[in-house]
Amino acid sequence: MSDFLLELRSEEIPARMQARAREDLAKLFVAELGKAGIAAPRVTTYATPRRLVLIAHDLPEATQAVREEVKGPRASAPPQALEGFLRKTGLTREALTERDGVLFAVTEVPGRRTADVLGAAIPAIVRAFPWPKSMRWGAVSLSPESPRWVRPLQGIVALFGSDVVPCEVAGVSSGATTLGHRFHHPGSITIGSAGDYVEKLRACHVIVDQDERAAIIAVGAKMAARGAGLELVEDEGLLAENAGLTEWPVPLIGRFDAAYLAVPPEVIQLTARVNQKYFVCRDGEGRLANAFVCTANIDAADGGERIVAGNAKVLAARLSDAKFFYETDLRTPLDALLPKLEKIVFHEKLGTVADKVERVAKLARWLVESGVIKPSPLEGRGLGEGTSSTSSAALVDTPLSPTSSGSTAPRAVEVVPGAQPTRNSPEGEREALAVMAERAARLAKADLVTGMVGEFPELQGLMGGYYAAAQGEDPQVAEAVRDHYKPVGQGDDVPVAPVTVAVALADKLDSIVQFFAVGLKPSGSKDPFALRRSALGILSLVLDNGVRLPLGKAADVAGHGTGAQDVIDFFADRLKVQQREAGVRHDLIDAVFALGGEDDLVRLLARVHALQRFVTTEDGANLLAGYKRAANILKKEGPVEGEVARDYTPEPAEAALIAALDAAEPRAAAAIAGERFEEAMAALASLRAPIDAFFTEVTVNDADPAKRAARLALLARVRGAVHSVADFAKIEG
Repeated sequence: MSDFLLELRSEEIPARMQARAREDLAKLFVAELGKAGIAAPRVTTYATPRRLVLIAHDLPEATQAVREEVKGPRASAPPQALEGFLRKTGLTREALTERDGVLFAVTEVPGRRTADVLGAAIPAIVRAFPWPKSMRWGAVSLSPESPRWVRPLQGIVALFGSDVVPCEVAGVSSGATTLGHRFHHPGSITIGSAGDYVEKLRACHVIVDQDERAAIIAVGAKMAARGAGLELVEDEGLLAENAGLTEWPVPLIGRFDAAYLAVPPEVIQLTARVNQKYFVCRDGEGRLANAFVCTANIDAADGGERIVAGNAKVLAARLSDAKFFYETDLRTPLDALLPKLEKIVFHEKLGTVADKVERVAKLARWLVESGVIKPSPLEGRGLGEGTSSTSSAALVDTPLSPTSSGSTAPRAVEVVPGAQPTRNSPEGEREALAVMAERAARLAKADLVTGMVGEFPELQGLMGGYYAAAQGEDPQVAEAVRDHYKPVGQGDDVPVAPVTVAVALADKLDSIVQFFAVGLKPSGSKDPFALRRSALGILSLVLDNGVRLPLGKAADVAGHGTGAQDVIDFFADRLKVQQREAGVRHDLIDAVFALGGEDDLVRLLARVHALQRFVTTEDGANLLAGYKRAANILKKEGPVEGEVARDYTPEPAEAALIAALDAAEPRAAAAIAGERFEEAMAALASLRAPIDAFFTEVTVNDADPAKRAARLALLARVRGAVHSVADFAKIEG
């Protein structure tokens, strides 16, 4: 047994591609060896900016000889069939083996040296490698058949044990030498085997293990921040990216002008992160500090002073641009930006963004006026006082204005809020909430045409919230503008403030209904307009806040009567997906939806939860079995017609079941009307024993037509009673 080392050295591999490249390298390697009958029990992969590495442990020295057998035609088959089989196998008739009248081609495949298998596998792996983007290079690039790689391939190390595995790819021959760190050790390094590869490169200032580099950056960045009396703002994605950009990471801390803290903290963090790959820091009070941590790829003789100074200069230029965008944007009221939305196409079949804004504003107002969204005690709070969670990108939980540095944001506009309807009555509170919801919806997309969002699209909504607060909008309006995209995905904060909930619901519901109306529904794995994500967002808003949304009616309002059943079915599917993680059975959701007319998701889910608890009890399981027996009989017999004869005298078991139904049906109906679904289930549970006795003691398909009709009618009544809660036919088991 020996270990195999493969290093594919090239020019810079983008950090974002490295993790996937490691997976693809292992997958392709295992597949190539599998073709030769060699199992790779353990494979380790590494990636740095300049190399992609695989170490396969404990490979055999050679493959085993194998006997291959291919079944052919019968010996009595026509000559044409035999000739075709001989051409396929390359054998003669005399070389075939006959068993039970059938011909077989049996060949002995000799074993192969593993080194030979590896030598053939390496070029095959390079040619098949699925880089998202790749390039040809050198003289061979003139041929369309030339290999591609993410960047020009410069060297191949291929060692099986201590022996070089000979191969060549695009003029690059394999060997045992590689290069160390670009600056600290640019000379050649001779590798003895897979066992000394990692440590030899470490001695030459290359840490090949990406996880080790990430750990060095994580600890070093935290220590650098603590040394300055600050706390690092951790960012796993940025950590992985920095590890992918360096071979010898050295975290360094620097400072920028505190005047830039007048810019919203999210802008500073994105500027540092996206443009420069820097971490940011908080001070002892949790506010953004004027400090950054960068990751050098060199152990500088001056301790990194010149590196920090250069990075600080570049960051200052970026922050200066951001400050310019921010201050320029503040000079224009959001209202004045709305006409520009008429020039942005939302979708060719659905008009402009301005058209969408108009629809969302009307729908948000309807959600309040119809009583779906109600005023709550949270309504009177200002931003930063707990009305909802801050943006997921936010560094500190502060009001939108003043900024987190404590200074007041520039305000070029002074807007005196209009007179609000009196709130000393329910009608007044509702009207005030409706006014704010409509206002927030009309302003929610205005920041799409600001300079800041043009530079950082990730900040849409958030910047609108800052601008709305700065121009004197009601704090609840500003908050709704900021958070109306939420929740964006699983784990994102779910708004709770009524104005925000109204606008967020309206925005997402409009997208779903409108795209459905023009036939652009999600299909299979395709969902180009993220409608499934919008539906899950609506489910979170509705269920987390207990919003009693009549989905069918809301869809009709949003679509101006274009129909809602497809939308309801779509939400049923999404509800199954969302509730699966909570352990809710999909068949129970189907059982409640199948009743029809139930589109209040809060009520529906309460019924489903009660049903799930019920069917897992002994009474529930037995009732389900009795129901299915009754349903099967009714299905075979067809529709139950006519009335039971007045002079019909039921047998004792029939009479007991009739009495049980007389008691259970009104109890279940009253409980369902009051949304006391546990109580409704308890009423149905009382039918279990009478149903069991009925099937034990009574013959349904009696020869007497009167008895048969009466008993089928009784079973139909049992089915109807059970269907008042759910369609038990949809329940599995």
